[in-house]
Amino acid sequence: MKMKIKNNIVYLFLVLSISLFTSCDEGGNPNPGGTTTAQFAGDWFINAKDSDGAPVIDYTMHSTYNTSANDNTMWIDDYGHGYAIKCKITVNLNDGTFAATSSDNLIDGSKVTITNGKFEKGAGLSKAGHKVDKISFRAHFDYDATGYDILYEGHKRTGFLEDEY
Repeated sequence: MKMKIKNNIVYLFLVLSISLFTSCDEGGNPNPGGTTTAQFAGDWFINAKDSDGAPVIDYTMHSTYNTSANDNTMWIDDYGHGYAIKCKITVNLNDGTFAATSSDNLIDGSKVTITNGKFEKGAGLSKAGHKVDKISFRAHFDYDATGYDILYEGHKRTGFLEDEY
């Protein structure tokens, strides 16, 4: 009886070992690649001011990330902590410019028009002076009939503690 139990245990161990090694084979192409907008995606510390130059937000975290369409569209999102913006933008993948025309602002239900949007490689400086990417754009929210725009400008987050705000 002991021998039979020992043989069953050895047999079970062999079966599990074989399945462990064969289940790790990815097959096909194990490198899925990236998204079309990966070079522009990331977290950004952004300042904003109104059309008169008055500060609106200081160093508020925003994120840019691809849409599920995986084309030349992205989301820009401040998670409701800045000037309440979460909308889709259309990016020119060749030169890093972007815009949006009456894009749905998912945070407050307004419409946002973004102009003069630009991602610039290596054109910004982090808090500690590291060379990073820069983002800038002008946004007009449809609820503002006075014609005021919000001017956004910031730099890419490095992840270094000395660069955090």
